[in-house]
Amino acid sequence: MAHHEAALRKYGLTMTQYAVLLTLSREGGMSGAQLAKACGVTQQSMASVLVTLQTKGLIARETSTVHAKVLITTLTKKGAAVLDEAYGEVLVLEQAFADVFTAKEHRMLSALLDRATDELVRQTR
Repeated sequence: MAHHEAALRKYGLTMTQYAVLLTLSREGGMSGAQLAKACGVTQQSMASVLVTLQTKGLIARETSTVHAKVLITTLTKKGAAVLDEAYGEVLVLEQAFADVFTAKEHRMLSALLDRATDELVRQTR
């Protein structure tokens, strides 16, 4: 995490802010509650993160067409550009991490982490 934070700092992003941008790039428009759940933070924490990202011009928020009290967050062009640059650096870090394992070890580690994640998700339902 510390290595990721250091790389993201160049772009003025925290890990949570990066996770929001990445999630929006993959999922499209989402509510604050959906983003909080996807990024593993509280709704209160997410509200603060979204204000910061909106102030930086990296996201836009508009009232939902379905529910007037819900704001839908989307990635702006500026946000997509910052994400693309930051993603490139994060990819280098993650590849360096993966390279310390053999292909077999990497598959085993991935399977174990998937199983642990599935269990954590099951416990929080």
